[in-house]
This record gives sequence, C-alpha cells and structure tokens, in this order.
Amino acid sequence: MSAQLQSLDPPSGGCPIDHARDDRKSASAAQGGLLSAPEVTGFEAVRAVLRDSEARQAGFKAEVILRYRGRARPPILYLHGEAHRRQRSGTARFFTPRVVETRYRALMERTSDALIARLLRNGSADLDRLSLEMAVTVAAQIVGLTESDITGMSRRLDAFFSTAFQTSKGKFAEVMSFLLGQWRMRRFYAKDVKPAIEARRIAPREDVISHLLSEGYTPLDILTECFTYGAAGMVTTREFITMAGWHLLERPDLRARFLAAGADGQVDLLEEILRLEPVVGTLYRHVGDGTVALDIRAANGDAAAVGSCPHALDPDRTRAPKVTGPGLAFGDGEHRCPGAGVALHESAVFLDRLLRIPSLRLDRAPDVGWNPLVAGYELRGCRLVVDPVTSP
Repeated sequence: MSAQLQSLDPPSGGCPIDHARDDRKSASAAQGGLLSAPEVTGFEAVRAVLRDSEARQAGFKAEVILRYRGRARPPILYLHGEAHRRQRSGTARFFTPRVVETRYRALMERTSDALIARLLRNGSADLDRLSLEMAVTVAAQIVGLTESDITGMSRRLDAFFSTAFQTSKGKFAEVMSFLLGQWRMRRFYAKDVKPAIEARRIAPREDVISHLLSEGYTPLDILTECFTYGAAGMVTTREFITMAGWHLLERPDLRARFLAAGADGQVDLLEEILRLEPVVGTLYRHVGDGTVALDIRAANGDAAAVGSCPHALDPDRTRAPKVTGPGLAFGDGEHRCPGAGVALHESAVFLDRLLRIPSLRLDRAPDVGWNPLVAGYELRGCRLVVDPVTSP
C-alpha cells in the first residue's frame, strides 16, 4: 500500500477555537520517533490498514518474539486470523463492561482511596508513580499476577519497559541493555509469573493465566503473554493517567467540567484527551512485501475525521460519522485493544477522587520523553503537592 499524506490544517471556517491552537503536550517528544518505514497518516488510510485481514503485526519486537516460535507460542498480540479470533474470544470475558463494573470497580475504588490516602499523609507524590501502581494493581488482577508484591512488580515492569530517559549509547550500551533485559525478564518470571502459575495449577480462578493453563500454555508461553499485558495494560495506562491528570490540573475549566460530569461524561472527556495524546503514537504492519508505519498521532489530527481545530482539546468536538471519541488511539480491527474500557474506567475512577482534593496542585510538570520500544511518550516527575489547609 502506498503511503498517503493528508493535511493537518483545519478548514478555514467553523472552528469555535483559535485555528492555530495546539494543546498537545507530547508533540515535541514524538518528532523523529518513527522507525524507517513508509508512513500512512490519513485517518481513513490508517484505519483501512488496521482492518486489513492480510496485514501482519510488526514493531514492538515482533520479529524477535516470532523468532522463538519453535520454543514458545507467539502471544496474542502477534496472532492473526483464526488463531487470533479463538484466543481473543477465550479472554474477552475478562474485559466486558459488565465484568469491569461488577468485578473490578470495587478494586479500582479501594486502590484509588489507598493511593490518595498516602498522598494526603505525605503531602506530595509523583503522579506517574501513583498511576503506575494503580494500573499494575488492576491489570494484575485481570491477568492473574496476584501472588507477589504489587510495589515490587511495579518497579520490575517499570525498569523493563521505561527507556526514554536512558542516556547510555553505543554498541556496548546496547549489549549491556540486552543482558540487563534478560535478567529483568527472568526476575519477573521468578518473582511474579511463576508463583501465579503454581497457585492456579492448584486452584484455577477467573483470570487470564488460569485460562492459558486450561489451553495448555507452557510457563514460557505465559511469560510472553504477561509481558504483552504488562506493556499494553499497565505501562500505557500509567502514561495516560499521568497525561490526563496533567491536562486537567492545568485547566481549571476542564477539571471543573470533569468533576461535574457523570460517568459517561468523564469518559467522553478522557477520550478526547487520548485522541489528542495517543500513548502509542505509531503502529507497524507488514503489508505485502513491505512494512508501513501507521502514524496514529497524524490520523487523530486529521480534520476530515475528527473535526476542525484538530490539535485543540475540545470536549464538544464534532467528529465525522463512525469516528469514535479516542479516534484510533486504541487501534482498530482485530487487534483493537481489548482493555480499552478497563483503562478508561480506572482512569476516571482514580482521577475523580484525586481531583476532588481541594488543595491539590501541580508543583512540577513532568519531563516528556520518547520510548522507541512502544513508539510512545513517557512522562516522569509529575509532582503533585497538597497544600496544608490553614484555619481562617
């Protein structure tokens, strides 16, 4: 498929906001973030590739994972066709809206309350650290990684996936990074995955690992699946909660609107932030004999699909028919993120409680980096402070 480029300039009229307004906080970090591949940028063109049943997953170390087919099954992220549909249908029950509401909402609320109680006790915290613990706790329950310490597992996953602020370069640094990655993977298996597998061999539960064991998956198969869910369900949600909190803390009007809205209204606002700031900025697909880079950021800024002033954060935005609130931030087609509803739901629960702290303020905006592993932004050092309440 030939790359297609569409203008990101909004139409000359009909925009209720300043035509030149750009509310994106991650745009500068994304510059130069694409791998060497022909780019597809228009919304319809990107969506067409994502829905193409003949296109194959690329990027995110797909080539490395698939190299080990003889030793382990490829994780669901790299399956396609009937194999993908079968595995997707087997795990879909863990992500339905009803299950999220009845089984996981109480966990989201308890975790949010505990994290905010800690923030109030200490008087300050980094939002990116709070959001990581929130995301890991919820995803661990769904996946079945519940036999180890959440704080320790958060550190292990953060060390493995966070790369934007690593400074060492060169061949030696690359080799050391590979060896360190292998050690971290083994540690994750020993500390988190193996205990979960052993517990579920004795007493299966309603979670992903129990399902995989019933399907005959080996420990190595399950480890690769857990890393997939670690990146998709934990790391990306962490970045989004931090990004959404940053926007809402800097915009009192949006913060007030978010807190006044019902559950659906809060999700709508979060979806608009995600459209503007998709965590994974580029997806890659093998199409025919070549690989194309699907520029999600450009597609979500296509005025023909998302309406005028595409780079403005506009909760009242009018989109083209069949264009959803987050655009293509969760992907599309058979590989659309199954945990999209979970991520939005837990983000709304946590941010609703956080932003109701009356004396909460943003003390330091986060550093913004680019993570080539997931082709997305990283936010670190987003410092929150709760000012002491003084008596009149």
